[in-house]
Amino acid sequence: MMIAKSVRRLEGYVPGEQPKARNVVKLNTNENPYPPSPKCAEVLAGFDLDFLRRYPDPDCTELRKALAKLHKTVPERIFVGNGSDEILALCARAFVENDETIASLDPSYSLYKTLAAIRDVPWRGNEIDGKTALFLWTNPNAPTGTLVDKEFVARTAKNFKGVMLVDEAYADFACANCMELATARDNRNIIVMRTFSKSFSLAGLRVGYCVGPKELIDALVKVKDSYNVDAIAQRVALAAVKDAKWMRANVKKVVAERKRTAKRLEAMGWSVVPSESNFVFAKPLAGKKAEEIFKALRARNIFVRWWVAKNVREFLRITIGTPAQMDALFAALEEIAR
Repeated sequence: MMIAKSVRRLEGYVPGEQPKARNVVKLNTNENPYPPSPKCAEVLAGFDLDFLRRYPDPDCTELRKALAKLHKTVPERIFVGNGSDEILALCARAFVENDETIASLDPSYSLYKTLAAIRDVPWRGNEIDGKTALFLWTNPNAPTGTLVDKEFVARTAKNFKGVMLVDEAYADFACANCMELATARDNRNIIVMRTFSKSFSLAGLRVGYCVGPKELIDALVKVKDSYNVDAIAQRVALAAVKDAKWMRANVKKVVAERKRTAKRLEAMGWSVVPSESNFVFAKPLAGKKAEEIFKALRARNIFVRWWVAKNVREFLRITIGTPAQMDALFAALEEIAR
């Protein structure tokens, strides 16, 4: 059995740890600490099993209509995927030739580099060259949480010959976003991507979507799996969109706790990067290494995210949890600091 050279060389993406125990404070994978809309539970409770006998709607028709209404555009400019990660993989397939490159910010979502390796094309960090066909721009960024204004994104896209995908996984937690760029009539190369995993509290559902020019959306439709979003996921996501008020209430609580967390960490001597997401990116007080604190917290069943890469290894990314969860974190950090 032969394995492609690109796969043999590949360093696979490493997702955040999913501990099996339930008595943990899980602040490592940017999940929402609050439950999704009760309307989602109603869909599951009343789900007709006959739908599972048949293939799901390959076009996600009703969900796309609801998303189009939400973003004041037309369904033809919306693509729904099996999580945002599928959309990213499809973009690498649809918009990049074999002799072109994929670029992104660095540091940013580490899957981007892996997708380029899977596609067997070069990846460039913080660089757009003459061969860059796809630029993946997380905004707010991960793992830093920083936000770039839409005017700067628009100017960059205007001078870019390739496709610019603005990954707005955390946009609902931010003070601004780039969706207007995607829905604009004169938009030729900007795709804005969103997910149900963060603000809608549906990380376990695996649904994402993107908005952009019809020509680019049609290209994604051509290369997707025939039935890429299952019947249950389509209906639950639709219920969540129709109850966006519930989502916004949860977001408000997360943002308030994010501000409290930043102030508390700064008072403890940490350096905190200003965040517009549902997490904070913070450097421990002088004399303490992020890796050591990561391990000490883990020993106390408190999970945060730490990376070995040189440009981020001095920081911890801490997902915003409930006030009680964050208080448990603060208490542990004070104990570790003694």
